[in-house]
Amino acid sequence: MEEIVIVGRHAVKEAITSGHAINKILVQDSAKKQQLNDILKKAKSHKLVVQQVPKSKLDQLADAPHQGVAAIMTPYEYTALDDFLAQQASQDDLSTVLILDGLEDPHNLGSILRTADASGVDGIIIPKRRSVSLTQTVAKASTGAIQHVPVIRVTNLAQTIEVLKDQGYWVVGTEADNATDYRQMDANMSLAIVIGSEGQGMSRLVKDKCDFYIKIPMVGHVNSLNASVAASLMMYEVYRKRHDIGAES
Repeated sequence: MEEIVIVGRHAVKEAITSGHAINKILVQDSAKKQQLNDILKKAKSHKLVVQQVPKSKLDQLADAPHQGVAAIMTPYEYTALDDFLAQQASQDDLSTVLILDGLEDPHNLGSILRTADASGVDGIIIPKRRSVSLTQTVAKASTGAIQHVPVIRVTNLAQTIEVLKDQGYWVVGTEADNATDYRQMDANMSLAIVIGSEGQGMSRLVKDKCDFYIKIPMVGHVNSLNASVAASLMMYEVYRKRHDIGAES
């Protein structure tokens, strides 16, 4: 199984804390150790191998700013749909999942994971084909949230939507035309919110499976939003409707 590399102090610290299988930690030999002290302590407590390497080695491994530290890890594991649904069925709270229909930008997925963790979204569903997967770029952009939000990878989104409906989810499509303002969305039910791809939006088969459609009103000259921004607005609208101001989450 091919190893992956994650970089950055926060992402590496979250990976250690979460218990993800880490083969070794690489630390820049010229880095100021007090800046990495917390990571080094956590690595020691988890009995991880720590290796000092020159900055050029980290530069070669990383495709993002590494801040003097990297973790060599086994690939991220996807959550099985059946396991996820069984876990959700055991919870009392309403469930929320995002369905990402053809999202290809790893930075967008990382950002969505970060907001999903912050807003209490239970999981993210992506297709196996024509979609970004869990990579080190996603991990870096998520700043550790990849460790906490289940990602379910499925073969067929349309069939998965039918399974979600059987489990009591209402499927919400994001659509520019003939849709309800997202601020009027009913969040008093378990929701599966579909975010379309950056260029094409929702595929026809997925669009036809949606129970209703919502849109984000825009008054500027650009008539679309970045996928991660649109997803963030939807996630926090659900959070706003389900949590009174001042109430604990």
